[in-house]
Amino acid sequence: MWPSLISKAKQGGIDVIETYVFWNLHEPQPGQYDFSGRRDIVAFIKQIQAQGLYACLRIGPYIEAEWTYGGFPFWLHDVPGIVYRSDNEPFKIENEYQNKEKSFGEKGPPYVLWAAKMAVELETGVPWIMCKQDDAPDPIINTCNGRACGETFKGPNSPNKPSIWTENWTSFYQVYGENAKYRSAEEMAYQVALFIARKNGTYINYYMYHGGTNFGRSAAEFMITGYYDQAPLDEYGLISQPKWGHFKELHAAVKLCSENILSTFPTMHSLGPLQEAYVYGEDSGTKCSALLVNTDHSNRNVTVQFRNLTYQLPPKSISILHDCKTVVFNTAKVSTQFNTRTPTTVFKFDRAEKWEQFHEIIPRFDATTLRSQTLLEQTNTTKDVSDYLWYTTSLEQESEEQQVKLSVKSLGHVLHAFVNGHLVGYGHGQFRKTSFLVESTISLNKGKNEISFLSATIGLPNSGAFLERRSLGVHSVMIQNDNRGLKNFTDFSWGYQVGLLGEKLQIYSSERTKSVNWSKLGSSKLQLTWYKSIFDAPKGDDPVTLNLGSMGKGEAWVNGQSIGRFWLSFHTPQGVPSQTWYNVPRSFLKPKDNVLVLFEEEIGNPLGITIDTISITKVCGHVTNSNPPPLNSWRKHGRIRPKVQLSCPPRRKISKILFASFGNPIGDCDDYDIGLCHSSNSKAIVEKACLGKSKCTIAHSSKKFGGDPCPGISKSLLVDVQCK
Repeated sequence: MWPSLISKAKQGGIDVIETYVFWNLHEPQPGQYDFSGRRDIVAFIKQIQAQGLYACLRIGPYIEAEWTYGGFPFWLHDVPGIVYRSDNEPFKIENEYQNKEKSFGEKGPPYVLWAAKMAVELETGVPWIMCKQDDAPDPIINTCNGRACGETFKGPNSPNKPSIWTENWTSFYQVYGENAKYRSAEEMAYQVALFIARKNGTYINYYMYHGGTNFGRSAAEFMITGYYDQAPLDEYGLISQPKWGHFKELHAAVKLCSENILSTFPTMHSLGPLQEAYVYGEDSGTKCSALLVNTDHSNRNVTVQFRNLTYQLPPKSISILHDCKTVVFNTAKVSTQFNTRTPTTVFKFDRAEKWEQFHEIIPRFDATTLRSQTLLEQTNTTKDVSDYLWYTTSLEQESEEQQVKLSVKSLGHVLHAFVNGHLVGYGHGQFRKTSFLVESTISLNKGKNEISFLSATIGLPNSGAFLERRSLGVHSVMIQNDNRGLKNFTDFSWGYQVGLLGEKLQIYSSERTKSVNWSKLGSSKLQLTWYKSIFDAPKGDDPVTLNLGSMGKGEAWVNGQSIGRFWLSFHTPQGVPSQTWYNVPRSFLKPKDNVLVLFEEEIGNPLGITIDTISITKVCGHVTNSNPPPLNSWRKHGRIRPKVQLSCPPRRKISKILFASFGNPIGDCDDYDIGLCHSSNSKAIVEKACLGKSKCTIAHSSKKFGGDPCPGISKSLLVDVQCK
């Protein structure tokens, strides 16, 4: 996918591809390096170079990045004397350090100085940056991360350093149990232009421009498998409009002014109480460019005078004047199309005969070989080879069946409690509140009773100070007996099993799937069940996704490749899963007989799973007579009327006009209706121009629609079409 993604970024006006380097991906064990396949960072950089772009490496090796353990390989945890992110001999080098520096006291500042000295002495011949480090030592460049660096950034700490924004968040990471956090294209464009105007910004990086997928167990604690799906290129690599197109127009407008922006410092002129003009080239007599800034957040336009001309500035917007006269772009006016992504079901796993199942075995205390007289911390026991750790013990009950209260405290993230093979309790934490209590009334039989806890992690923590001290897993076990009182079983004889039997046997791989006896899918559903099925790859080249809306919690594999964790039962405040569709790259697939394996911790219904394809099925355009026209029109023809420009994805054509109105339609591309002013032939005109075509253009013109339907009223053109 790399060439296609890089090409789409370049088409969107991007000049640099920025990437992390993932230490735990490349050195999973000490001295064992892996730069194969999608880990081949040299091949990735060469792809960037081949398309004429630059690369910016965020080498870390601590990266945070919502990536498990912040990019640290877990074996680092066992290095004697280790203290992560400190002036500590076993490990040094950093990312986003300043906000955690105080936690390390006197070990913090020397660490920053050492990192800077080490980097410069490598003599790479390229600039070095420190993200969110205001006091980065010369010649290291301090940079800003966040949503509004045009407002919050203190600026370079030396006059010979450029003003750099290394993370302009296009949305925000999402965790299980929470909603997606959206940022509008208009608000982001405003912040980009404001950073250029107020901070003399010359480098802005979108985090993320393409988000992608946290395959396998790479997501940090409670992070969903999809990553920054709301970016200009979505999780599947599809262009997401209007962000991609609006940013493309922004980048083109800035580049029209780039010679002036880079050759002079701006002069600022007040245009009103909340309005400013930043002018480039005015004092030197060279060509002139200007940015007109309106920081007023109210819902009304503001009229300003600049160089004897009148300009209308929408609320919280910036107009870019490439020649100090003509508006070529306004951050609040989106002239690019909107699009809508839709899943289409192509295969259903809806019959029992399509499935086989295997029930995970609950280990008995006598069968365990790893023993301890106390409860062990989970990650130090598993060494992060699995999300799962079994805790099991055996209790002797002298009397007849008795009801007692079981109380288990866990430090995260999920716990299933079993007594004599039966589920008696379940609980889980949440993001930044990982500890929780599972309480249940249980029955103990006369004689031996097996108590087993399956503790599961949802990724490792990825941020903060002293990661090496974090604890996960079962913390305490108490049993309340009315006759004998409360007894603490924390320091008791416990047996352990690292991981699941299915993981040990690798039954998810195509080669090892026959290592267990699979049975037919039964009518009754049990916890801790593996499911297996076969499917053929969908035809075409649309992205493929697995709809797991009927499942509970677990992990999925396709042809032995983990497509990530799923957790459908953990709902958002609106009562829906945080993620339902899971990306299956076509490179994971064969034309026929692909093996799908899932491990379900809870009680899911595999009969509801489907294979879907994802495509852009609707595109919409909305312009007013005040929208600047596309920038390629400026360069070729000068001032022309704005246009609705619609384009279907490759191999699709406009099959239906869903809505068309020239007048004052209500709403926007997300929600619209005909207003009081409407040209009655709007739909017929658009049908003639667009039906059956892969792309079309309709000018915002009364003449085009047979006359002015309502003279004296500012008019819009809104068109929504279906692509098939």
